[in-house]
Amino acid sequence: MKRIVEILMFLIVTIGFSQDEEAFQRGSSLYNQEKYQEAIDAYTSILDAGKESASLYYNLGNAHYKLSNIGPSVYYYEKALELAPNDNDIKNNLVFAQNATIDAIDVIPEGIISRTLNRFTTIVSYDNWAWFSVLCVLLFVVLFILYYTSRASSKKRLFFVGSWLILVFGLFGLFFAFRQYDAIKNNQFAIIFAQETTIKSEPNLRSEEVFQLHEGTKVQVTETVNNWKKIKLADGKIGWIPATDLREL
Repeated sequence: MKRIVEILMFLIVTIGFSQDEEAFQRGSSLYNQEKYQEAIDAYTSILDAGKESASLYYNLGNAHYKLSNIGPSVYYYEKALELAPNDNDIKNNLVFAQNATIDAIDVIPEGIISRTLNRFTTIVSYDNWAWFSVLCVLLFVVLFILYYTSRASSKKRLFFVGSWLILVFGLFGLFFAFRQYDAIKNNQFAIIFAQETTIKSEPNLRSEEVFQLHEGTKVQVTETVNNWKKIKLADGKIGWIPATDLREL
């Protein structure tokens, strides 16, 4: 009976994978035929099934960009970049989509130390940094055992120094993993989906209007009150926006 259940589970997973692959190929075929909305529908069906990938988000971004849906195109490129932070095609297309937005927001410049840390942190995903740390710990154990069992003084010195260097690299990997995870968890970003929206000073329609934003602009979400989101821009401006006017990453 257990064997039968295992076979059935395998068949269900295999069929589900085949259907997703078929939907992806159908979406790509429709995209090449310039049937962009139909391609979007095919790709979205994969998301509705609970599956995601950098290539899926990238293709969705491309299809929306072809239809001049700037907000969704920026959103899906950003989602793709979260899964593949070093993909140059995604980065380049994201820049094209961002250039099509209306809002010009000055970014507060980072210090050289912060900028350097951010570059190292985003080289790979936090999962990969975590695996790098695990690998370093395993290498540390192996080298330390070799140091302990070796009789030649030159080899003992080499294994001892090498083991501690590897451990230091592992600690750095752990630091970058936690730093990136913390940034993702505590820095919630969103993309404006409304063509134009008015940002309020308080979370209600009667409050003062502080500024306006347009489709495709990236904002940081810092607080939620009922159906309102408190946002912060890269230049430091803050305000409240209806939750329906944006989509969180």
